[in-house]
Amino acid sequence: MTATSPRVSPAQSASVLGQLRAIKRPAHSASFFYYDARHANVAVKILPGEFYVDNQDLMVMTTLGSCIAVCLWDSHAGVGGMNHFMLPEGDGASGRYGSFAMELVINELLKRGALRSRLQAKVFGGAAVIQSAIGTQVGERNARFALDYLQGERIAVLGQDVLGPYPRQVCFLPHSGRAMVRRIPALQPNELLQQERAAAQQVSQASRQGGTVDLF
Repeated sequence: MTATSPRVSPAQSASVLGQLRAIKRPAHSASFFYYDARHANVAVKILPGEFYVDNQDLMVMTTLGSCIAVCLWDSHAGVGGMNHFMLPEGDGASGRYGSFAMELVINELLKRGALRSRLQAKVFGGAAVIQSAIGTQVGERNARFALDYLQGERIAVLGQDVLGPYPRQVCFLPHSGRAMVRRIPALQPNELLQQERAAAQQVSQASRQGGTVDLF
């Protein structure tokens, strides 16, 4: 089944995009807004280390290899958000690390009227794209962290598409809580491979220091 999203004409999107770009957003929030002609809707692209929270059904998009995206949603408040992290933990306050990335999106959801007790999650990513130098699959570690974190916070996981060999493109609609995932063929764009190598390198350096999901 393919989930649907609100259709917006190119003419309508110009006004909406202008309003979205004018809003002052918190640190680490995604800010690359564009019109997605394929789905006829306004979209925002999340890069590694970023997150996005909203109460309307614009398309929150990201592309994942070994990285993880956690979609969180409060159905009562009608608000949801998604993050994109590369590693479970690391030095510094960076959205590239899962522990900080989860705090970023949850805190912003709470500011928008969500309650932690009502949050529900969908988890994506963690593909085995490349092997790290120490033989540990970065994607497997990321997926394990995300699911363990949500269990520890007592946040129900309604759906997941994790692990396996395929990178993924994920779309999340934050007001309705709908999520869509598309698996990408094994040949990767250079940008994605660079992200994977950077994540694997950081894992190696650290070791030396001591539901329903729709396809589209």
